[in-house]
Amino acid sequence: MEQPKLPLAPVAQARAAERATSLADHLDRRHRGQTALELIDASVRHLFRNRIAMVSSFGADSSVLLHLVAQVDPSTPVIFIDTEQLFEETLAYRDDLVARLGLTDVRSHRPRPERLKRLDPENFLWQSDPDLCCRIRKVEPLADALRDFPAWVSGRKRFQNAVRAALPAFEADGPRIKVNPLADWTAKDIEAYRIEHGLPEHPLVKFGYLSVGCAPCTSRVKPGEDPRAGRWRGREKTECGIHLPGLMTTESHGSGI
Repeated sequence: MEQPKLPLAPVAQARAAERATSLADHLDRRHRGQTALELIDASVRHLFRNRIAMVSSFGADSSVLLHLVAQVDPSTPVIFIDTEQLFEETLAYRDDLVARLGLTDVRSHRPRPERLKRLDPENFLWQSDPDLCCRIRKVEPLADALRDFPAWVSGRKRFQNAVRAALPAFEADGPRIKVNPLADWTAKDIEAYRIEHGLPEHPLVKFGYLSVGCAPCTSRVKPGEDPRAGRWRGREKTECGIHLPGLMTTESHGSGI
């Protein structure tokens, strides 16, 4: 019987994070100037062979990175977090892309049932505490899903908002390495690639949803706004939390709630 993994002690956590930071800086310098496909190939086939996963929301821009990963290795694990509050169009889009691209290892993860029962029994937590809602519906499931992976691939891009403006190709994420192959791509680059390769558009993009998350917290983007302006509109919140410091703490010590 496999023994459960014990949480890292705080000192061990800090040391692991320091090593990851050093490695990320080294990799970012070493691979500077490489194309997105080259970065993915290096990460999936060499640097983290059999130890890396892609995380995808199957949202507005997701088809491009999924297509690139499929070219390198369609058996690369793809982690999808089903928050149970997604648009039906997103779930259908996921199924379409998986079939089109021949992805063979898409892993769907959901929130822990006991957490939903205790903290969001009526499914209205997004109104009263959106940070906690994101934590139990996205951050915790992703921490569970990434437990065995020392590295993961993200689809974030610098143009999406000011928070991401200095995004590197490789960055430390607690004890892990996060790879951002599309960091320097523009919205025009994304659209040109999608059209060139005949990739389908997310069904909601044509209605003005330029960034697609959970249905209750996603709205149309107005002309001139950042692509992510439609997320958590009217609130200070700009990120769900999976790309903010703390995922390691969530994984190692639980929620603390």
